[in-house]
Order: sequence, then structure tokens, then C-alpha cells
Amino acid sequence: MSEVEDYTGRTGRNETREEQLDRNWAELLQELRVLQMGVQILAGFLLTLPFQERFEDLDDFQIILYLTNVVIAAVTTAFILLPVSVHRRLFRKRLKETLVASGDTIAKVTLAGIALLSAGTATLVFDVTAGRSAGLTAGGALLAFMVVLLVYVPIHLNRKAAAGKPDQL
Repeated sequence: MSEVEDYTGRTGRNETREEQLDRNWAELLQELRVLQMGVQILAGFLLTLPFQERFEDLDDFQIILYLTNVVIAAVTTAFILLPVSVHRRLFRKRLKETLVASGDTIAKVTLAGIALLSAGTATLVFDVTAGRSAGLTAGGALLAFMVVLLVYVPIHLNRKAAAGKPDQL
């Protein structure tokens, strides 16, 4: 197919493949900006904890959980930055499709990182304030809830749309 052919049958839009890829890339970058804000807030919170008086009172489990959360925050931040690095390396090499496809995968990994970070942070906060059982329960429940939201809901909506029943949750 030539660059000027209509892809309306595939996307519902009158755009070339290049225009579609440009739009997909712009949408992906916007999604990553939203994710970045959430990671920055959680990472910022975690980075302030060692400077609090009660930090010295953490037990070994809480310290390991805290450090694990810091590592997850750092790794998730790196994944959020990765599409920019990939874009810089692929710039002007006519590899936009590779860029968009890799960005999609990177965004999914980033979502998993944020789910783990959110659950881990909740586990730590509940553990410190309400006890180990409350921490593990809260963290497990939040992780399960995040899996439902981030995995099941999109799959469910995709199946509904494929069955001709869009916009139904």
C-alpha cells in the first residue's frame, strides 16, 4: 500500500499509515505523561520517609519493603523515560512503527510497575500504621483491584466491542 492510501477500514479515520502512527505516538506520549505524574508523587513520598522520626522504628520487613518500593519507583521511572530514549535513537530512521510498537509494550510494563508500586506503598503505610496483617491485606487487595482495572477491564471492553456492544462495562 502506498503512503497516501486510505486506512478508513482499519481505523475509522481518513489517514495514511504515517498519520496513524504519528497520532498513536502522540497519544502514547500523553498517556506516559499521566503515568509519570503518578510515579513522581509516589517516589517523592517514598524519598521523604527516611527523614521522618519514625523511620528509625521500622522493622526489617518494613525496611525491605521500603527499599523494594524505592527500586520499583526508580525502575518504573526508567521505563517512563525509555520511549524518549528510543525515539532519540530511532529519530529520522523511518522506524516509527517500531517506535510505536515498542512504546506500547513499554507503557504496559510501566502500568505494571505503577500497580506494584501502589500496592507496595499501601502495604508499607498500612503495615506501619495498622500492623502487618492490615498491611498485607491492604496491599494484596489493592494489587488485585489494580489487576482488575488494568488487565480485566480492557480485555472485557475489547470483547464487548468485538461483539458489537461497545461502551458497556
